[in-house]
Amino acid sequence: MKNVSVLGCTGSIGTQTLDVIRKNNDLKAVALAAGNNVQLMEKQVREFMPHYVCMASKEAMEDLKCRMADISGIEYGYGVEGLIQAAVLEKADIVVTAVVGMMGIVPTIEAIKAKKDIALANKETLVTAGHIIMKLAGEMGVKILPVDSEHSAIFQCLNGERGNKIHKILLTASGGPFRGRTIEQMKDIQVEDALKHPNWAMGRKITIDSSTMVNKGLEVMEARWLFGVELSQVQVVVQPQSIIHSMVEFEDGAVMAQLGTPDMRLPIQYALYYPERRVLDTPRLDFYKLKQITFEEPDMVNFRGLKLAYDAAGRGGNVPTMYNAANELAVQMFLDRKIKYLDIIDIIEQTMTNIEYIDNPDVEQILATEAAVYEYIRGRIG
Repeated sequence: MKNVSVLGCTGSIGTQTLDVIRKNNDLKAVALAAGNNVQLMEKQVREFMPHYVCMASKEAMEDLKCRMADISGIEYGYGVEGLIQAAVLEKADIVVTAVVGMMGIVPTIEAIKAKKDIALANKETLVTAGHIIMKLAGEMGVKILPVDSEHSAIFQCLNGERGNKIHKILLTASGGPFRGRTIEQMKDIQVEDALKHPNWAMGRKITIDSSTMVNKGLEVMEARWLFGVELSQVQVVVQPQSIIHSMVEFEDGAVMAQLGTPDMRLPIQYALYYPERRVLDTPRLDFYKLKQITFEEPDMVNFRGLKLAYDAAGRGGNVPTMYNAANELAVQMFLDRKIKYLDIIDIIEQTMTNIEYIDNPDVEQILATEAAVYEYIRGRIG
């Protein structure tokens, strides 16, 4: 039996993780942590009967406790401290970090210190604190198992190749719903338009990020840390069908690719059972129907969020945190209809030049940078 703690259990990755657990009787959800979706959390707790439950706020936690009054033996927590407790729960063997945003950093660090393996779905953790996370994981002998489909694909391509030198990582992108459009054609995009991803069913924030190509920029930065390569070795390739999830080119010119239908349960299950593969009821590729897979160069002029990611990673220090935090707030403002779609990238670009640079930030400085970014944007936008 493998015991799993799921941070972000009511989100897209969290619910799909629970679906994998539901279908495998040797997996047990021992801790569940969510935001404020009490109604869904109650259903999950009643089904999976975890030992520990965490909500974002005290009010949500008290509401959940009242709803669960007929069930005993469950411990409750809330806020950051509750999230940390879920991450370090003694019974847990592996922690799925599926919370959205930089709130995932501290619980991930504490889970690593507690020697829990990490199924990483929170890319912001490595984008902003990769220099801390990967070093600590190595010291503690903890596995960082990627859940993002692209990074899982790279991880799978590297199996059995650990002694061979990577020449290049080919990180694939669908191009999102606005692939091929110009800036002029995107000026009037509404929230509903940006939430229509052509291939993947994801949460609202990551769907917007995919439409701007910022998500791919974050994945570039994450890949650099996960696989110990230089920024120049990570190349983005647009693959509109989302069949090839990513590739690795080795120094002899051989290219390994991982293919599959767009189903996040595959990388989730692979991370939970690594190195074993299990049966999964996912649709299978039919190459007779597929007929072709196409590739394109990414458009970094009309989708300059991707170029800004390379710039942020190249400058290093706390600039990736500026990039990430500015995007988090700008996307939320767009979803709240307070800014226009193209303002998202403008805000990121302006923020990256207006926050104090720190060369080798610790966790406190990373979180302080996030706060400074939020203060700057709110002061500028209102």
